[in-house]
Amino acid sequence: MPIKPTTINTYLLLRLPAAYFCGVRVKALSETYCRTSVKYSWINQNPFKSMFWAVQGMAAELSTGALVMSYIKQSEREFSMLLTSNTSSFQKKARGRINFSCEDGKLIEATLNRAVESRVGESCIMQAVGKDSKGDTVSKFTFEWSVKLKMSRL
Repeated sequence: MPIKPTTINTYLLLRLPAAYFCGVRVKALSETYCRTSVKYSWINQNPFKSMFWAVQGMAAELSTGALVMSYIKQSEREFSMLLTSNTSSFQKKARGRINFSCEDGKLIEATLNRAVESRVGESCIMQAVGKDSKGDTVSKFTFEWSVKLKMSRL
């Protein structure tokens, strides 16, 4: 069973307060899918009357990272996880509520399985798409996550 969204939102408050106070929240999480949300407001604005790109990046990264964290927890093994690269593109101004979705849960599951078998770091490229309330795409982010099984100390 995946981690509950409320657990991750509490984690944000305690460990990533910048994301929490900018309004980033996990709204839905399953084995294959994660949806995060952030609403344009005074605290996350840019001078051009839209949401600052980095706030969009935090929400997008969380939609992929929550899936990674959830699969690691389900595996009952210890892994290290590291974001190794990302790219982004912006199609229109982000105003109102923006929902980011990632549907790459099965990709990270396969990557963790490869890491267990190979005993070396493995990477997975995951995509998050941000859409406004009209369903228009405002931004797309691609994140490369590296995971490695932690070896037990003797």
